[in-house]
Amino acid sequence: MSRIVVLTESADLRDRIRTVVGDHLVDLPLGPLPSDPARLLALAGGTQPLAVVVLDTGPHDQAAALDLAAGLRTDHTGISVVLVSDRPEEIGFAAMRAGVSDIVQPDADPGELGWVLERARRTARTVQSESGGGPGGAVNGSETPPGRVISVASPKGGVGKTTVATNLAVGLARADPHSTVLVDLDVQFGDVGSALNLSPEYTLVDVVHGPAAQDTMVLKTFLTQHETGLYVVCGPGSPAEADSIGVEDVSRLLQTLASEFRYVVVDTAPGLTELTLTVLDNTHDLVLVTSMDVPGVRGLRKEIDILRELGMVFTGRHVVLNFADTQNGLTKTDVEATIGAAVDMMIPRSKGAVASVNQGLPLLQNDRRDPVTTQLRQLVGRFIPSPARTPRSPSAVGKFLGRLRPTPAGTPSSSGSPSSPATRSEGRHRLHRGENRGEQR
Repeated sequence: MSRIVVLTESADLRDRIRTVVGDHLVDLPLGPLPSDPARLLALAGGTQPLAVVVLDTGPHDQAAALDLAAGLRTDHTGISVVLVSDRPEEIGFAAMRAGVSDIVQPDADPGELGWVLERARRTARTVQSESGGGPGGAVNGSETPPGRVISVASPKGGVGKTTVATNLAVGLARADPHSTVLVDLDVQFGDVGSALNLSPEYTLVDVVHGPAAQDTMVLKTFLTQHETGLYVVCGPGSPAEADSIGVEDVSRLLQTLASEFRYVVVDTAPGLTELTLTVLDNTHDLVLVTSMDVPGVRGLRKEIDILRELGMVFTGRHVVLNFADTQNGLTKTDVEATIGAAVDMMIPRSKGAVASVNQGLPLLQNDRRDPVTTQLRQLVGRFIPSPARTPRSPSAVGKFLGRLRPTPAGTPSSSGSPSSPATRSEGRHRLHRGENRGEQR
């Protein structure tokens, strides 16, 4: 059983943590921090090892909390320490040196507290297992799986890809606060920051280089927080800075974020650049966006063909037609026949959508009534588990994945399964060697 102690003078903080961890919390009296680790362990008592210690700096000298954290790291390396502080940027580096696993704000809601404590518990369990101990089960009663990487891609620009990505991320963040991070990986001309009306202190360049790339706790302090509770990694300030971002940087970043967040939404660059293919190597769900016109649909068909040649099959794939207008000479049936796959969603043209982009206020941020919002909410609903929803049977999953096969629209396929990152990476290298490029030759 994972034992967690919280050392605080705040009954409210202790009660919020108790609502998250339940019986895992060791009930200690409210009061100031103990002077040394031995005193802390004497207060906690018990025969089972501690997994997580929460230290609330409160109004006191934060140096005392950092000294106590450092002592726990030295004397009891299997314990993860979470620091409660309203000055994370100021003490971030000192906390990292003291061995603190994470920093959380005093007013953090139960959702954020739960994720922080579960990450700390997993770290403690790994260390204690290696040393022959082991604190046992998860703080919430079940293991927390790795986060879900959802990449939004398109064969060409100007099809509303960023609008879809930002609304998807905002919708997920509102449904599950502090669970979602949005990454702008259109490294040259990304405008996620503009779409969310953000003025970031740090950008992608800062996140993939320096201390943020080495420590997950520091990384979180480098993220930009949106008013909806969404975390954001904004794109570089200029195209010239993009040259410093390599494929290894991108892979490491996505894997780290997936260990920290439930949903990692990625806005990619148009087309299939080397960085975009690296993103797809680390993607669970792919959202393909195109406009409802001949150039856009033909481009989408080519992209689907190339992904199929590379063996890139995803846990979920979602085809979105943006700017849908059945009066322009194309129908949904025409599009499906051309791309050889089903269209999952059609988002209509909307003046409200254009205004939201210009204002930097995603439609799903303010529950604005607009024809587009219904479709965007349905897209968000594809990624949020519903208690009332019956899990897909294996045959249904097979049919869903079969959309990647070159069969007529609506025809089920009997084969196909998600490909591993290693398989995708091999296919990606074939593409850049000029092999199996089909129509791209």
